[in-house]
Amino acid sequence: MFDVGFPELLLVSIVALLVIGPERLPETVRTIMVWLGKIKRSFANIKTEIEQEIGVDEIRQQIHNDSIMKDLDEGREKIQSVFEDMQQDVDALRNTDSLRNTDSLRNTNVSPATKGEVLKEKKENEDRKHLKTDLDLIEAEKTISKQNVSENTQASENN
Repeated sequence: MFDVGFPELLLVSIVALLVIGPERLPETVRTIMVWLGKIKRSFANIKTEIEQEIGVDEIRQQIHNDSIMKDLDEGREKIQSVFEDMQQDVDALRNTDSLRNTDSLRNTNVSPATKGEVLKEKKENEDRKHLKTDLDLIEAEKTISKQNVSENTQASENN
């Protein structure tokens, strides 16, 4: 706004000394500083009232909740895509291999490669169950976050 350097301050102080005089200068400086303090406090109070009026805290909370929801959605989408990929792999294995029971493989003359594929399918089935559980947990967290947002909104409306 104003660029006040040392030469300008020196000029203002010399003019003030000449106009006001050395006896009243300290009292005048104190009075000016008191008024500047009052003005700063008034601006701070006005700023606080305006922030309360427009609900800056609720807006910040909403932005924070939105970012959390976005992160949860991204995580859910990643897990869902991995889940779908695994499902496709398992379906492909089922289509190519008619033997699915590992107990029956031990008692038959099946090549080790086929046994490995069946064991791999079994592992993928377990992984798919874990991914499904993770998806359910993310959905539950998302629901809880939405409930918290609505409760915060209702609480702020009541205030």
